[in-house]
Amino acid sequence: MTQAPVAIVTGGGSGIGKAVALTLAQAGYRVAIAGRRADALQQVAQEAQGAAHGVLPVATDVTNPAEVAQLFDTVVAQWGRVDLLFNNAGRSNPPGDFVDWTAEQWQDVVGVNLNGMFYCIQHAFKAMRSQSPRGGRIINNGSISAYAPRPNSMAYTATKHAVSGLTKSASLDGRAYDIAVGQIDVGNAYTELAARMSTGVPQANGEIAVEAMMDVNTVAQSVLYMASLPLEANVLFHTVMATKMPFVGRG
Repeated sequence: MTQAPVAIVTGGGSGIGKAVALTLAQAGYRVAIAGRRADALQQVAQEAQGAAHGVLPVATDVTNPAEVAQLFDTVVAQWGRVDLLFNNAGRSNPPGDFVDWTAEQWQDVVGVNLNGMFYCIQHAFKAMRSQSPRGGRIINNGSISAYAPRPNSMAYTATKHAVSGLTKSASLDGRAYDIAVGQIDVGNAYTELAARMSTGVPQANGEIAVEAMMDVNTVAQSVLYMASLPLEANVLFHTVMATKMPFVGRG
């Protein structure tokens, strides 16, 4: 391929999505970033002005299938194809004890973390299997919470379990179209959302403890590595975590 590859990053206005979008742009990708907050997307686009192709902000609510369709239509109209989807948009648990959550709070998490992921995979497949050269790569942002949940994290944990199912199923379905689908599971990357972990978060034994963190740009480099592989190779599941966080062991 002579032209720069095209990437879509959802949840690209902050945190992991922002770090990945800027890293991809610096690596020469043509990057479109999607998210609900247009002002945050514009700020990221300004930060990427030094990159060869900059960043294209596309305000998108991934829980709305029509807006997801418009996102992909916009990118294909702009650049002709989609080579990479970093399926990153997500949200955390509602506040408080889960027995007090409303049905609407539960559905809000499912809407972003599961439904939004599916809509983006669906439209990525539509674009990737019909373009020439055919194929592309999808990297879903899962979570180690699917393997080891935190206390009172039922909505987030359940939806991240579901993301692993999406990854496996889409990976199988993508074979016929040269679409490689993998997943990155992140543990304790320092972002605005995760900053509280450095001051103390609930543990399984009921205690509050400070947890080790890692630079969010380490996650971005991991995504760049996964994206750089030829389509004949795929990282199905990749875990990157703060070395000293209490994930493994009986801690």
